[in-house]
Amino acid sequence: MRYSPVVAPLKRPVALAGAVAAALTLAACGGSDGGEAASGPPQPGGTLRYGLSSAPTCSDPAQSATNQTLYVTRQIVDSLTDQDPATGQIRPWLADSWFVSADAKSFTFHLKEGVTFSDGTPLTADSVRKNLDAIVALGAVKAPQAASFLAGYTGSTVVDPRTVRVDFSAPNAQFLQASSTTQLGIQSDATVAKSADDRCLGGNVGSGPFTYADWKQNASATVTKRIGYHWGSAVFGSTGEAYLDKIVFTVVPESGVRTGSLSSGQLDVTSDALPQDAPQIEGVGGKVQFTPNPGVPFGLQPNLTRGALRDPAVRTALLTAVDRKELVDTVLGPQFKTATSVLASATPGYVDLSARVKFDPATAKKTLDDAGWVPGADGIRVKDGQRLSFGVLFAPAFAANQAILELTQQQVRAVGIDLRLEPASVAENTNRQNNKDYDVIYYNVSRADGDILRQFAVTGRNLNVRSEPDKLDALLDQQLAATDAATRTRLLGEAQNAVLDDGLWIPTIELSQAIGVSKNVSDVKFDASARLQFHDTWIRR
Repeated sequence: MRYSPVVAPLKRPVALAGAVAAALTLAACGGSDGGEAASGPPQPGGTLRYGLSSAPTCSDPAQSATNQTLYVTRQIVDSLTDQDPATGQIRPWLADSWFVSADAKSFTFHLKEGVTFSDGTPLTADSVRKNLDAIVALGAVKAPQAASFLAGYTGSTVVDPRTVRVDFSAPNAQFLQASSTTQLGIQSDATVAKSADDRCLGGNVGSGPFTYADWKQNASATVTKRIGYHWGSAVFGSTGEAYLDKIVFTVVPESGVRTGSLSSGQLDVTSDALPQDAPQIEGVGGKVQFTPNPGVPFGLQPNLTRGALRDPAVRTALLTAVDRKELVDTVLGPQFKTATSVLASATPGYVDLSARVKFDPATAKKTLDDAGWVPGADGIRVKDGQRLSFGVLFAPAFAANQAILELTQQQVRAVGIDLRLEPASVAENTNRQNNKDYDVIYYNVSRADGDILRQFAVTGRNLNVRSEPDKLDALLDQQLAATDAATRTRLLGEAQNAVLDDGLWIPTIELSQAIGVSKNVSDVKFDASARLQFHDTWIRR
């Protein structure tokens, strides 16, 4: 059966149904309409000045990791499909139709006519093949999320110049949604032939509505409108050219400086607007626009081979030692949510596990007592001469990370745990993750599909440093093979419980993207994975 664009939105998260990709439904994502500050018909022209909270790490969409990087790289590539942020439905983009085999091992995409890359070369089925082959060659170290989407990839077959079949060795029910992501955005043959490092230097050529004009590592990036673009996503307001002439992304790490620059008219949109910034932004007619991130919420991931964290009782105690409501109320504000599971509540397949993820310091203390961890003279527990002390590695990918972890540090100390903060640059954080050089890491991962849980698999990123596959790995494999919606949802729910059973993730807060938007800017939109898409954005001049 071939895809038809007329599909009624579903009320519940689903997976693939038989041979057809059914709609993946998200919880409501506030702010996706982009706001109402500027009114009237969209006006073409103008330069949008965007203040990033941290530096983009790589100009290559396939190697993009942080939200701030993806805000830039999303603009230069189109994907085979798109995902409607309101309904979760998979919609046409570079592919105008597709076919999914009954066993979810083969995915056949029929490409639109007339699509070209910005270097003038045509998009062909062979271009798609080369892109996917190149991502597999990059591997899990350079492109962890993109590579995970292609687990079990056996190759792509060019059926004809506009038709490509993507094959896997085992069922891969998540792949259709993955084909909508930035990380699987399609780039020119010349770009994918480059080395991994060269692909990070700003020379990437895509078919997207914008092209790179300038890339200054750790400082700024500029993209300009692609003249003649006419193959936009079915999710876009139009399929034609973008309205903006140019977007200049500048790194402004300090929240107060970003807000001041927006208020004074030096910036038009800013990342990571904090609650205390809202009055100043709204005072000059702007607004703070929110949307919740799907995927794995922020949390602590322990290295099971290090020190006290080898003890399951310590990991279990951490689950109930953290007061998530205090984190939200004190540091963030009402637009953010406490984490109530291993998946964020906006994610297909999410199961509410708030009964397990709750603040109960008495239970945390008893768990540690029963495991032989005895309070020392300074209140920190000790067992067999070892202090219950470990470091948490984190990067400034979200402006509130430091404050959240400082408060978490106070909370867990009350039950006898010494949590040491180890802030690191994005580069150092990535290097230490790759080398498994940490006690605990703190981060989140956004994706609008419950398959994001596969990062916990031994064959995935395995940042818990688990040695052998177990029940969790079996569940994650089974959900990939589940073409029945209810079955896949059930398996994802069991997998979330299994992660908590072993203390592999200590959820804290759900991330929401919060951006400050000037009164003269309209239609700044978030995609289904809460990354910015500027195709429809325009400026009243």
